[in-house]
Amino acid sequence: MSIRMFTSSLFLGLASVSATSGADASATERRDDVVEIGDRIQPIVDRHLVASMSGLELRLVDPRDEGSVFTFDRSWEGPFSGYSTVIHDGDRHLLYYRGLPVAGKDGTDREVACVAISDDGLVWSRPNLGRFEVDGTRENNVILADVAPVTHNFSPFLDTRPGVPEDERFKALGGSERSGLVAYVSGDGIRWRRLRDEAVITDGMFDSQNVAFWSEPEQCYVCYFRTWTGEGYSGFRTVSRATSANFVDWSETVPMRFGDGPMEHLYTNQTHPYFRNPEIAIAIAARFMPGRQVVGTAEAERLGVDPGYFRDCSDAIFMTTRGGDLYDRTFREGFLRPGLGLENWVSRSNYPALGVVRTGPTEMSIYMNADYAQPSAHLRRFSMRLDGFASVHADAEGGDWTSRPVVFEGERLALNLATSAAGEILVEIRDVSGTPIEGFTFEDAIPTIGNEIAKNVRWTNDPDLGVLAGRPVRLAFRMRDADLFAFRFADAKTQTP
Repeated sequence: MSIRMFTSSLFLGLASVSATSGADASATERRDDVVEIGDRIQPIVDRHLVASMSGLELRLVDPRDEGSVFTFDRSWEGPFSGYSTVIHDGDRHLLYYRGLPVAGKDGTDREVACVAISDDGLVWSRPNLGRFEVDGTRENNVILADVAPVTHNFSPFLDTRPGVPEDERFKALGGSERSGLVAYVSGDGIRWRRLRDEAVITDGMFDSQNVAFWSEPEQCYVCYFRTWTGEGYSGFRTVSRATSANFVDWSETVPMRFGDGPMEHLYTNQTHPYFRNPEIAIAIAARFMPGRQVVGTAEAERLGVDPGYFRDCSDAIFMTTRGGDLYDRTFREGFLRPGLGLENWVSRSNYPALGVVRTGPTEMSIYMNADYAQPSAHLRRFSMRLDGFASVHADAEGGDWTSRPVVFEGERLALNLATSAAGEILVEIRDVSGTPIEGFTFEDAIPTIGNEIAKNVRWTNDPDLGVLAGRPVRLAFRMRDADLFAFRFADAKTQTP
């Protein structure tokens, strides 16, 4: 699909999505534009593919807190460590973060960029790099120092652009309003060099973690960065976007839109392509609630919270974008709520790390900075089932939903589902007009039951699904006491998940 076709389809689809909210949408199908899904995994993360829905609801999952995986307890790290990024690169996982032991204005000389390494994303260690002397020693894991304000919010990514030079596989941005965003590149993610002397993006406030990546559907680099809705540092903390063909020359800043609903302070946006389907960008953003105080002065003293960091609270929300200047806010509720204990209710805590990575055959993980501005500052891991950010949920009464017209590739359809013993999912395939296709009707459907990441859908007489590949069809799901997290078409030999 061309970029123009993709963008047109995107905005037509999103415009019509905003007309419907809630589980019991009208049975009238709202969108007729065709979506080419090929054989890519389709996680349920928004209403992008939904034409109609009745008796069902879209429901966010509740990520499982797996506990602390990394403590910021070195002299060059400390209570104000943050702006973390997790990247999976081959047989290793890389954790990047800012080390900062004392509070101060953005861009102080005490800020350093650090890296930790893991084989599995579960257990992390600091490599002894010996590159920079900090606090009188080179025995540390510091990858950048003495380049303030770049180290305030240094945010790397793995460049997936085809043909990228080996010594530029990793790219990063960092900086402040006074410096602009400065570009760095690296071949191994450890040794970094400045791409050019001048800042590459200057039209923003940048007082946050500013993130970039190669956008496969748009065929360009994109950067999502901090701006404010008012003049200077006034109004709401929000997100703007710019694009680039070469990571050096960037377009004008475009403010992001968030659909209906009130504005909220978004401290970080953490937008990045989903590793299982790069046409979907996931944004697990920090939602900041200035002045919403939970912790009292005496309690803050008992916890050891820095005096300037306990009169606000924050959590994380879930958004998506498929290109352009619009975030989808299907889910307005919190995604990562603050945990038990007042230490979780201080200012600028619960900020998600950038990145979602696979940590097991059926598991993926996200990470969150916890106990900010406290001696116990650390990183926590949260796990979810693979592709399981959200689901189409059916209660015992059940319901139906129908997709927009889609064009797929493959010979079988696999569902990521969880049903009760009494629950089930039936699948019907229809032509664009909504007429069931012979052999693929609800009457032919064999109930899909179980709790699996990829369970094949079956119909009686085992019809050849491949004959429908390449032509627009609609998928209809009839569900009862079940959750559908994702689906995928694939050929007979493709291993799923």
